[in-house]
Amino acid sequence: MSDTTRWAWVEIDLDAIKHNVAHLRSVADPAAVWAVVKADGYGHGAVDVARAAMAAGAEGLCVALVSEGIALRRAGIDAPILILSEQPPETAGHIVEHRLTPTVYSRHFLDALVAEKPTGLPVHLNIDTGMQRVGAHPHAAAALAQSIAERAPALRLAGVYSHLAVADDPTDAFTARQIERFDGALEHVIERVGPVPLIHIANSAGALAHPESRRSMVRVGIAMYGISPGHGVDELCADLRPAMQLRSRVSYVKMARAGSRISYGREYKFDRDTTVATLPLGYADGVPRRLSSTGGEVLIGGRRRPIVGRITMDQMMVDCGDDEVRIGDDVVLIGSQDGPDGVETIRAEDWGDRLDTIGYEIVCGVSARVPRFPRRSIDG
Repeated sequence: MSDTTRWAWVEIDLDAIKHNVAHLRSVADPAAVWAVVKADGYGHGAVDVARAAMAAGAEGLCVALVSEGIALRRAGIDAPILILSEQPPETAGHIVEHRLTPTVYSRHFLDALVAEKPTGLPVHLNIDTGMQRVGAHPHAAAALAQSIAERAPALRLAGVYSHLAVADDPTDAFTARQIERFDGALEHVIERVGPVPLIHIANSAGALAHPESRRSMVRVGIAMYGISPGHGVDELCADLRPAMQLRSRVSYVKMARAGSRISYGREYKFDRDTTVATLPLGYADGVPRRLSSTGGEVLIGGRRRPIVGRITMDQMMVDCGDDEVRIGDDVVLIGSQDGPDGVETIRAEDWGDRLDTIGYEIVCGVSARVPRFPRRSIDG
């Protein structure tokens, strides 16, 4: 069956992706931009996003998993693809076969790569400067870089990088400490093995808010999708355009009487007669169940409509008051809609605020059963 048979879908504005990459390139210049397209492009569709980003001038791509890199290669994408953490040793053959660029921070993973007999395989050394997630200790980085050099010509050190933990809060001094630790470790690496082609520490928030972190390249993830990395850098995201819209159509309309209750648990009670619209998507589609108890809204007819009753696996209900609503009417859950008082917008960040989480989780959480429809310009 065609995806068009479903009255719930996602629209991805690839022109917005291109615009955002171009803007981030101008901000980070002269640093190169590498586009992070892990988690299926943060739920936006990795292949389409990767192509749009490269068309806008991104010089490389970043993923989390070997399988994500292979999917890009099989789609015909030939750009450099960096895997952002060490992978299981048994994947080393796939990394070499598909010309992926692995992250390294242990000798046993270096040995697994060398065992596949590559020639000049580029690797990036990750240094843990305080995130405490993965990476070589700063004091061990130079020795590990030497180990990479000793494994030539099988391997070559193509990059050294780290990851910022609180770059989205420009007032936090920890970012400066991370950069200082990184520079100290990098100095010893260069003393041991010579210059390194690519140096990178900036994520989206770093690229936007911390000029000192923009080295030879920056890794842009969430900002490329038009979503703020955090409220501390919101004002720096004014020129970004959200790329995702989550939309639906009204699947059923009824009149709910005052005093009646709705959905599982019958927790919500109507205090007046009201028109209720049912939408054919729920928490299995990525609309968090908790949104119904934290003031969640959707847009119908350009007006905000509160969610009523518990969101169920496949359906949800909204209060439309006295307005006339029909089956088939357009609904926007995330995105913008024209209304009688102008354009109304619900952002992924708005959901994040209501749910005490972040926009990243919202867009990544829109499930694969919701079809994606990329939109391009006529010439794009």
